[in-house]
Amino acid sequence: MKKSLIALLPLLFALLLVLSPRPSLAQCTLCKTNVEASRTEQDGYDISGLNKGILYMMAAPYIMGGLVGFFWYRNVRRKRQQTADAR
Repeated sequence: MKKSLIALLPLLFALLLVLSPRPSLAQCTLCKTNVEASRTEQDGYDISGLNKGILYMMAAPYIMGGLVGFFWYRNVRRKRQQTADAR
């Protein structure tokens, strides 16, 4: 019982870290400095779409990775089906 509890502690700690809310910023350092600079200047920059633009750029690699994974999975599934049909 004690050994299983000791083995479970790191898992529970990792789960706590994953599920605990942490504040995060959606802007990189360069974007943040540009936003702060434009707030102090009076030239009328429109910065309302900056976070949406960052999220748009962030989504592209995930979509590409998902497409690669989908085609890889489909290819593996076809090969398995062809070998099963050949038997």
